[in-house]
Amino acid sequence: MSQPKEETGSVLSIFSIIVSMTGVALGNGMMLAYVPFLLARNEAPSWIAGATLTAIAFGGFVGCAVTGLLIRRVGHARLLPCSFAVVILSAILIGFGVNPLLWVFARGLYGAAANTNFIIAQSWLNHASSNAWRGRAMSVFYMTYVIGIGTGAWIFGQIPADGNMAPMLTVLFTTLGIIPISLTRLPIPPAPAKVSVDIAMAWRNSPVAFVGVLAAGGLSMVVQGFTPIYAAENNVSQQDVALLMFCMQFGLIFIQYPMGVMSDRVDRRYVLIGVCTLIAVAGVASLFVSFASLLLLMLVFTIWAGAVETVYSIANAHGNDRTDPKDFVPLASTQLLAWSISATLAPLAVTLITPAFGPKTFIYVAIALAVAYAIFVALRLCERPRAPEEARETFEMMTAQVPNAAGLTDPPAGDTARNG
Repeated sequence: MSQPKEETGSVLSIFSIIVSMTGVALGNGMMLAYVPFLLARNEAPSWIAGATLTAIAFGGFVGCAVTGLLIRRVGHARLLPCSFAVVILSAILIGFGVNPLLWVFARGLYGAAANTNFIIAQSWLNHASSNAWRGRAMSVFYMTYVIGIGTGAWIFGQIPADGNMAPMLTVLFTTLGIIPISLTRLPIPPAPAKVSVDIAMAWRNSPVAFVGVLAAGGLSMVVQGFTPIYAAENNVSQQDVALLMFCMQFGLIFIQYPMGVMSDRVDRRYVLIGVCTLIAVAGVASLFVSFASLLLLMLVFTIWAGAVETVYSIANAHGNDRTDPKDFVPLASTQLLAWSISATLAPLAVTLITPAFGPKTFIYVAIALAVAYAIFVALRLCERPRAPEEARETFEMMTAQVPNAAGLTDPPAGDTARNG
């Protein structure tokens, strides 16, 4: 009799985690649209908008570095409300009014808190989920978060841009998000084991996967981060910037899912080459599509964003295909480090060179990254054809906007299923 109650409780608790993180996603989507739009409207220096993206990524890197230590010190249940509070603090600082340097600092705070939120939420989901439905639970988590980002951006298009309504709504959604997770009855996961980063192991098992995660971190931050900046600088209206960002999130469904299913049936490396080709083609198309043809431009950017997000999930699956289950935790730790580094350096590079090459620089960088990775995968195909007996994991939908944090938490005792 006790077993069914435990299972039902776990499902309800997982739902509470997803609802809480969706509240954060709504605020994040709003801020991703609001910050570049207000900076462009107030004619802030061109490098400031890019600096806010670099700050988010660098803050995320710091979050990755300290979260494991903080969880071991105070536990999941205490740390998560603290992390939500930092998100609220970031929004309040932005709500004081346009102050470019303060906004860069505030976005750095958000980046650190965001990765802490992801790590704790994924840890809790992994601990609560059984082998039979863990993959589906994580897929719902990723999908709901990304749709929350898009919905938050859409909400921004429906409210006045002047004043501080967007930051205050971010505070509201994040505060509401604290409630479900604070009331959960789900047992707190055990403190994570020591995080182990093993770059040599990750490279030895699959150079394609390791480099793919590096490419995905840079691609996602560049495309998702600089697109609203690009639109705002081209005098696109608030409503259209919000709609563009809303549409881009749905590329995750319409591009990643069919590509992921295909990658379960053929060598994933061929699919990765195809995805990179799609990124390059969509990137070239975005160079020539005018904002005067807004619907066509939205379609191009939706395909582009969906293809970019697909690199991460397929590269992650390919890495797990070629890794012994006992190495899943250090592999995820290493991939998280690689993702964080590239997500920091790519927007920094775009910010530094944009004054020389113009506002379309981020498009050129994304195309170059995709082409370079496709060439690398093709060379690896020539060196190491797929063995017929190669074991394969089932593809799961993921997004580079929510990095795989499984490396900062061990699976439940006796559970050897893949956690992401």
